[in-house]
Amino acid sequence: MVSVHPFAESFDLEAAFGDVSEYWSPKVVAQVNDQYVKVAKVRGQLVWHDHAQEDELFFVVRGHLKIEYEGGRVVDLPAGSVHVVPRGTLHNPVADEECWLVLIEPVQTKHTGDVESPLTKTIAEQLG
Repeated sequence: MVSVHPFAESFDLEAAFGDVSEYWSPKVVAQVNDQYVKVAKVRGQLVWHDHAQEDELFFVVRGHLKIEYEGGRVVDLPAGSVHVVPRGTLHNPVADEECWLVLIEPVQTKHTGDVESPLTKTIAEQLG
């Protein structure tokens, strides 16, 4: 049985960001095997959370992102940077100004792990 892929074979990344109107609201733009490719605009901070079973890749397209970790470690990510947050690692993404991100993570990854916040988006909302 052949599965039908709901996403375009190719797309304009800049245009994909044009469809994002809310901070911290990732939108799924592609799927590669069991990984979603998402675009997001962020500003401020999300929430301290982890993903117990999934690594999470951040690619900063525009702006500057900081990933805060337990113990005070901070990873600074200017535009063009790629960073992987290992599974089970408590982290908090922070952007002082608007930042554009591409996220790659397994399809089952919950936006804020097991932490619920007003910014948390379901997978259905990210697909919408």
